[in-house]
Amino acid sequence: MKKGDLVKLKSVAGRRKRAGLIVELIEKKCWRTQDRGTPVDWNKIDPEPHAVVMFNGVNISFPVVDLEVVSEAV
Repeated sequence: MKKGDLVKLKSVAGRRKRAGLIVELIEKKCWRTQDRGTPVDWNKIDPEPHAVVMFNGVNISFPVVDLEVVSEAV
């Protein structure tokens, strides 16, 4: 994935899939409660790649592993 790619969230039951544009790639920590439980300890995890995606003029960051490319930038 790279800046300018058109992406959407991977399949989530009951959610409408909207496409968004990657405007920036960043690294940040993400605590996954389904894997690690609810007590958060930021010292136990490393930053992971995230994409800042623009949907209808609003920027939201998502872990790259939760996105799929719809169309690659040229």
